[in-house]
Amino acid sequence: MGARTGAQYLESLNAMTPEIYVAGEKVTSGVADHPMFANNARTYARLFDMQHDPELADILTYPSPTSGDAVGTSFLVPRSQDDLARRRRAMSTWADYSGGFLGRTGDYMNSALTALGASREFFGEAGGEFADRIAAYYEMARENDLLATHTLIPPQVNRSVSGSEQGGGQLSARVVEENSQGIVIRGARMLATIAPIADELLVFPSTVLRGTPEDAPYSFAFAIQNDAPGLKYYCRTPMYQGGSTFDEPLASRFDEMDAVVVFDDVLVPHERVFMLGHPELCNAFYTTTGAGALMAHQVVCRTLAKTEFYLGLASEIADSIGITQFQHIQEDLAELISYVEIERALLRAAEVDGELNAEGVFLPRWDTLNAARNWYPRKVSQRLPEIIRKFSASGLMALPSEADFAGDGRADLDQYLQGAAIAAEDRARLFKLALDASVSSFAGRESLYEYFFFGDPVRMAGAMLKGYDRGPAQERVRELMHREG
Repeated sequence: MGARTGAQYLESLNAMTPEIYVAGEKVTSGVADHPMFANNARTYARLFDMQHDPELADILTYPSPTSGDAVGTSFLVPRSQDDLARRRRAMSTWADYSGGFLGRTGDYMNSALTALGASREFFGEAGGEFADRIAAYYEMARENDLLATHTLIPPQVNRSVSGSEQGGGQLSARVVEENSQGIVIRGARMLATIAPIADELLVFPSTVLRGTPEDAPYSFAFAIQNDAPGLKYYCRTPMYQGGSTFDEPLASRFDEMDAVVVFDDVLVPHERVFMLGHPELCNAFYTTTGAGALMAHQVVCRTLAKTEFYLGLASEIADSIGITQFQHIQEDLAELISYVEIERALLRAAEVDGELNAEGVFLPRWDTLNAARNWYPRKVSQRLPEIIRKFSASGLMALPSEADFAGDGRADLDQYLQGAAIAAEDRARLFKLALDASVSSFAGRESLYEYFFFGDPVRMAGAMLKGYDRGPAQERVRELMHREG
């Protein structure tokens, strides 16, 4: 098949029979047309269509090494710095389309599968069959252009104990049986973003396993189709309230549903099981294979696009109401410019300083990407909407709806809500965008999502410290202290 069109994606989505619970309703068919999911599904369909745009096809696709069909560039195994740059251009193209507000576009999990599929030696440590399975699954996902979601962490019940001890060991997803057909999974996991509109669910190792016999049932990696019997999704309340693209410009397009996943004795066929047991390998799943590095590469492409969007939005707001000349506004705009250029520099430095791993995959420099993924959630993501709120001020609270501009009060709105260099309707449209990017429930979900994207920032900082070689810097200090003369 190769790269799918939007129509093919929507048709496939509607052909599935999942078990989804949302806003008190059970949904088992017609997901692409369901009002809770239709807008976001069509946004994703547009991403698939972009692969067939004559002006973008060479960026977003490349010839499959097996079929020769055009397949998504996010499946390209990087063998050089040029390959990383090619992947970046493709990922940035998708990220720019959404302003970085789509956090689970296909290229995210495709990046993980690309690294995993090339890691035969790593999976071979658990058994040659696992290496064969992950390589076959990667090729199948590439050739069919599948959209995958994933789920990572156990339910948030009692964080004072490990995931395998939640609810006496009866809550977190675990292996309860292994038979001639595969393994049976029971329990729950959080948090599958875009689950209702995905083709596949990837269930990979998450929190650190201790390597004790008690952790064996929780040590696994597998993939399952989104409508597998016994697989259930419980969705959060939608952030999109049903408004137009004028009134909810971001939520109406980009509200990616999050869901808790329940496995009610789900049978996972053997060929879809990529790791079973081996907690020590599960703990090294992302680092040793390079999956973490390629995923982080995609994330920094996306967050750069998002930061650029906020720079553009803040600049538009400042110009529209004539505040650009004020020094405190200029200071904030300069701050946004600095964020953009720092992210761009980190992204390029990671590529330039990349290296081939033992499997011949050219990976971006992990320490650089790790710095970016620690810096952005805490220092940037929370600051972006804050600057928009500051620039917009009470303008965010004086916003008539699109319907008001078609009503009897249009003349008053045109006179009293105009901007310094912008008509009232366009000003309202701009500030509605600012509202959705800084104050709305959609904006609140975005802030939370970005802050905890890779996990607890405090734990991330500890992990970065543990993994970073500070020895050379310390040696310079010791050398200077004891230098003669």
